[in-house]
Amino acid sequence: MITVELLSVSQMYAADEAAITSGIPGVALMEAAGASVVAAIMERWPLPDKNIQKVAVLCGPGNNGGDGFVIARLLAEAGWQVRLGLSGKVENLKGDAALMAAKWSAAIENLSSEIIDDADLIVDALFGAGLARDIDGETARMLEAVAASSAPCVAVDMPSGVNGDTGQIQGVAAPADLTVTFFRPKPGHLLMPGRSMCGELVVTDIGIPETVLADIAPTAFENDPALWFGHFPDANEASHKYQRGHVVVDSGGVASTGAARLAAMGALRIGAGLVTVSCPKSALLVHANHLTSIMIQACDSTEEFEDFLPQRKHNVAIIGPGNGRNDRTRSRTLAALKSGLGCVLDADALSSFEDDPETLFEAIDGPCILTPHDGEFGRLFGVSDDMEQQGKLEGARKAATVSGAIVIHKGPDTVIAAPDGRAAINSNAPAWLATAGSGDVLAGFVGGLLAQGMPSFEAACAAVWLHGECAWSFGPGLIAEDIPGLVPAELERFQ
Repeated sequence: MITVELLSVSQMYAADEAAITSGIPGVALMEAAGASVVAAIMERWPLPDKNIQKVAVLCGPGNNGGDGFVIARLLAEAGWQVRLGLSGKVENLKGDAALMAAKWSAAIENLSSEIIDDADLIVDALFGAGLARDIDGETARMLEAVAASSAPCVAVDMPSGVNGDTGQIQGVAAPADLTVTFFRPKPGHLLMPGRSMCGELVVTDIGIPETVLADIAPTAFENDPALWFGHFPDANEASHKYQRGHVVVDSGGVASTGAARLAAMGALRIGAGLVTVSCPKSALLVHANHLTSIMIQACDSTEEFEDFLPQRKHNVAIIGPGNGRNDRTRSRTLAALKSGLGCVLDADALSSFEDDPETLFEAIDGPCILTPHDGEFGRLFGVSDDMEQQGKLEGARKAATVSGAIVIHKGPDTVIAAPDGRAAINSNAPAWLATAGSGDVLAGFVGGLLAQGMPSFEAACAAVWLHGECAWSFGPGLIAEDIPGLVPAELERFQ
């Protein structure tokens, strides 16, 4: 397992500059980048193939276009029939891109949809990740033509029109079947909708020394076991249930008990030593009819709940699943935060503070993880124009800073962010994980790992990753009740 750092566009520029400063010529990096794209193409579409022989290489006015000139030259030398289209005039190219254009001896055509009319393969080397404006005009029409073409498309660095930092579409973008990027991925490769535009993502080595990362000090990562495995709880023969933590899950009333049970079972399956569901007396029989290894405790009032929390060596409380948006949920959330237990706040524990989020944030003073989906995130933190422009990654980071908690901003591209600026983007959640109750199970996973002593950020990352892996192992048709039972097979990887 290798930790995968994510570099912003500006950090990638810094990595390039550091490599050049260390003595690696920029033209060597560009040549290596182009060669790595050609290698990826040749691996997937090897010649001779009567159906894939004609390639259209679309070059932009910057270094991404310079990569395109390298790709065109190397493909032509390998026997492909290459047409090259350039956005702008060749005499306006500068630096390394101009040097690579000078090595291209065949025709340079004006950028137009005619170039791709008979293409078997399209190479998009127009803009890459560093696009600073929305695409419009003739270039937009060109990308629309690429999107409409039946020919597979290979994007160099990033599909043109996708923001490398946010994954957002800037005006228009054409989806790629294959995206080849260099040294490290960027957030836009993993954030939606950018991830869906990339197709298969390949990260290649172009000679940038790993040592440049020390000065860049990236704080964003792809969520992977390498990021948190060193903190993962290790059950051993000498351990007992109290060493593995005791989680309290607060339940709603008699008509809304299922969410708490899902969270409780998630916490137990992920390894918590004990789990207790606290609930109104009216819900005792409902829970007793469903639960065996999970204990039940009646707590009608907030005072009873406050008195119960310090008992039985509880160390984590999960509040929110099925609790309802009401004063009861608010008071129990604040009581849990005041107790000093680690807290996982989900669903109604978040939305109950939508009119007064500052009260919640001021009460957070200890290990606390918030797990909002988009709607809950918006209700609690608001979504300003500035936040939308900066994207989901920076939005989650700001939310973590404002709240003082770890924030799991859920979705197909879940972002886990810490107040200290660390963040991870998750990429293993299949579409069928979007089912009622799956978020409750996730809250249980987080609480169960937190109870076993994992640091908050690592517990959140591990829970999200395992949640996705469980869903993949089951496949389509998954419902939330299936997920806890899938955990044991996934945990075997770490034994």
